[in-house]
This record gives sequence, structure tokens and C-alpha cells, in this order.
Amino acid sequence: MKNNVSICARLCALAVLCAAPGWRYVFAVEKAVPMLSGENWWGLGGSFGRRMPFDSASDFRCDLRVSNYANPAASLMVSDRGRVLWCAEPVEATITAGRISLVADRGEIVLSEGEGETLADAYRFASKTYFPPSGGLPELLYFAAPQYNTWIEFTYHQNEEGILAYAQSMLDHDLPPGVFMIDDTWQLGYGVWDFDPRRFPDPKGMVEKLHSRGFKVLLWMCPFVSMDSPSFRLLEHGRSPDTCKTQPRGGFHTIPGGFKAQSVEWWNGVSALLDFSHPNARRWFAGELDRLRRDYGVDGFKFDGGSFGNYVGLESFDKSLTPAGRSALYGAFALEYAGSEYRNAWGLAGKPVVVRLFDKDHSWSALRQIIPDMLATGLIGYPFVCPDMVGGGAWTTFLPGSPFSQELFVRSAQVQALSPMMQISASPWRVLDAEHQAAFLAAVSLRQEFAAEIVALAKRAAVDGEPMMRPLEYAYPGHGYAKIADEFLMGENLLVAPVIEKGATSRKVVIPPGRWRAADGGVIEGPAEIIVPVTLSSLPHFVRVADGAHSARKGGAQ
Repeated sequence: MKNNVSICARLCALAVLCAAPGWRYVFAVEKAVPMLSGENWWGLGGSFGRRMPFDSASDFRCDLRVSNYANPAASLMVSDRGRVLWCAEPVEATITAGRISLVADRGEIVLSEGEGETLADAYRFASKTYFPPSGGLPELLYFAAPQYNTWIEFTYHQNEEGILAYAQSMLDHDLPPGVFMIDDTWQLGYGVWDFDPRRFPDPKGMVEKLHSRGFKVLLWMCPFVSMDSPSFRLLEHGRSPDTCKTQPRGGFHTIPGGFKAQSVEWWNGVSALLDFSHPNARRWFAGELDRLRRDYGVDGFKFDGGSFGNYVGLESFDKSLTPAGRSALYGAFALEYAGSEYRNAWGLAGKPVVVRLFDKDHSWSALRQIIPDMLATGLIGYPFVCPDMVGGGAWTTFLPGSPFSQELFVRSAQVQALSPMMQISASPWRVLDAEHQAAFLAAVSLRQEFAAEIVALAKRAAVDGEPMMRPLEYAYPGHGYAKIADEFLMGENLLVAPVIEKGATSRKVVIPPGRWRAADGGVIEGPAEIIVPVTLSSLPHFVRVADGAHSARKGGAQ
């Protein structure tokens, strides 16, 4: 009897300990799945595309309970044998010695088998079962034209005069107007969401001018609030410094077991972090954004920040939420503002959310990551994916005297040109000579030729939930295409094989079954492997045609 009492006391103590803030549930759910012979898997996160497919030789680990690794993530894995692994909650994943092991602190880990035999079968089952498409669409201008982002040109010195000149320079070079993002430091401070009057003397007039030129305008936004700002004092203390009116208190993540807002380190310093499980935070932030739309006419927002790691070790108003769950609330809030962009997505698969890959550096190795990372993002339920900025998002690369490759910039533009979206930030007219500008403009012109098809793919993805951008294995199983990560399909009828090697004069292209028309009008009969000669302006691509449309030939074309 004494031993039983002792055991009960220990169990009760353990239960109290596990319920304490900052502790995870110790009664974890685990599932281990041996890979089948020759089986390949995709999933978990956009940052891992470069490691995919996972196979029996893979040695990999990630922990989505504490990090989304800077890109959209999901506890989903799909295989080219039609198998699906799923958990609605974040998991720790370990892949080694031909075995997948998933651990979740809560929820259920499900292995589905027999729902199909291919990668497409697995994805379609997962989409239909776990994140059916909502039918909603993002702003179609994301797909119909390139996007423009002011970050690289102005960084921490955003200003009205420069922004208007930058926008006009795109039109002067015959680029079409598109979604236009005014990036960080347009505002007075983090959480002080007013245009800085020293650099924006007429922000409403600026927005009106951009609208008159055909642009839709987004403002950069984040969930951080400087702790010495009036906004912080209003939420934390419930008092307005201007009016002294009493307001509801609270709205920030707090120290576990405490009541005061916790300071959070992020890339721009130390701030408080909005808690979107708290009604006060949602009400205040919505009021700020609604005011910006009403007073200045902006069309949406670029929602940055809010990665899982920001929330680790903090306490929220809803104490049951995981870091991923808190990030998901930020994303769900962002969805209320149609036409916006978001990066750290969780739990939004199947929704009309535009997601962007994390900034990559200006290197050939980073360029080679874009295609597999975009493919991976599509295969976890996010078809509306934007690559990084053309040339990379590392702004120091574009400063005078920094290492910079004009060839790499052009090849980056070509990788994006026939993908779901294309985002320009560094001004091509500043960083490129005439030859490379011509090659860049050719890539944009090619995108515009296919703009209607890209928009149609976005509309279709909203209904069927399938990726716009797909690996060859998705459409052509059983041909040994699982490892191909340097070319892709847009839908079913456009094959794209960008040049991603420095100084290349040719590249190998795998042509899948069917008849494929090259840019020169010739048709290649697949399956085949061809060598395509390339120049600086080349973006090899092929359109599937019906039998008998042209005489077939073997050989290369761009």
C-alpha cells in the first residue's frame, strides 16, 4: 500500500510538472516506418527540398516542434509508392538507415497505405483528406506579372522619392506593373505603423500614383512591437499616452509563469511579440492595418516574422498552443487581408496564401536550391509559392565593391521566369550592363508570353489543391525521375529546365514521355535525354503537344 501511494504521488507530481509553462507533454506519440525497397519520400518543409527525395541512404533530422527552418512546414510526408505520413501537430522527424521515425508531443501520427501507387496519388489523398483546398485565390496579379520589392534598393532607407522613381524605371523598360511591396522602415517604428513623414511627405499621394501606374501596393509588416513605443505602453499597461484613456490590458507573449511581456530577440533587435491568441492583440493589430488601408489606400501587406523559434519558451494567452500553433494564428490573421504575402506558414495548406521562400545568398549553390525548395513547398500543400528575390535577398551583395555576378543574376531571373511567381528587388538597370539587361528582359518577356497559362494554373490549384510547380516524378512515375531536381513541370504541359551552372554552354534535359515542342518549333519525342546548347539568354522550355502536331525529331533546342 505504501508503494502504491508513493507511485501515485510521483505520477501526480509528474503531471503537475508537465503542465507547467515551458514543459512539453512527456507522453509522446511515436511512429517508425521502414522504407520500402527503392521508395522515395518528400515533405516536412520547404527548406529541405535540396535534401529530397529522402531514401534509404538519407541521414536527416528536423524538429518542427521548435523550428520551421525559415520556410513553410508541415508534418506531412508523401512517397512515390503512394504512402502518406501525417500529423496535425508538429513532429520531430529522423530519417536514417532506411527508416522514418516521427515523434509528436500530442495528436496522432497516421500512416496511410493502399490509397494509390504514385507520388501524385499520395499527395492527392493527403490534400483531400487533411487540407482540402478552400477554393479561394490570392491576388491574381501575383501570377500575371512580376512582383517588385523595394528592399534591395533602399534597405533601411525606404523613401517616397526613390520608390516612385524605382517603380517608374520598371515601366520605362517595358516591364508590366505588378504587386509592389514597400519594405521595412517605411514606418516610424516597430509597432508604430505610421509613415515616417521625414521620408514620406505625401504617402497617400504616393500610393495613388502607384495605383495610377497599375501597381497594387503592399506594406511590410511584422508582429513585433518596440518596448519603448506608445503602442507597447497602450497594450501592456492599458493606457494611451496621448489620450490617457483606459484600454484592455495585455496582448503580448509573456514570461512563463509571469504577467509582463517577454522581450524577444529577432533580426532587428529586441521587441515584444504580439500574442494572436489574445483578443486584445488581434483587435489592436487589425485596427492598425485597417487604418492603413482606409487612410492610404494600400492593398495588402507583406507579413514577415512569426517563425516558430520566436515563440519557444514564451507563454501565450492560450496556454495549450505550441510554437507552431502560435505561428499559425499569425498566419490565419494575415489571411484576413486578401492580397498579402506570408513566409512562415503552418496550418495554412489548402488556403489562398502566398508564401515566399526565405532569403538566399548570392551564390550558385543557393541558386541550385530554389527549384527543389519550391517543389518541396508545393508538396506540403502550398501551391502559391514565390521564390526568393531575383539574384538573392542578401542586400549586402548589391553594395558597391561587393562580390556580384551579372551572369548569376540573369540565371536567377530565368529560374523564376516560368515558376509560379517572379520577384524583382535589385534594380537590373543599376547592377547589369547592356548585354545582361537584354538577357534579363528576355526572361521577363518570356514570362509574359505564358502569363495566361500561369494564371490558369493558379485558378486550377485553388480548386484541386495540386501544386502548380511539380517534379517530373509527380506526372511521370516509373521512369526513374525521382532524383531530378534541376528541372520542373508547370502543370502538365510546360517543362522548364533553367541553366543553373556557371559558364554553361549547354545542359542536359530529360524529356518525359510524349511530344514536346521547343522554342524553335521543333518537337522532341520522349522519353529522351538531350543536350541543349545555351547562351546567356537561354531558358530551355518545352510545351507538350498533341500527337501529329509536328514532325518529331531528336536533338536539342532552347
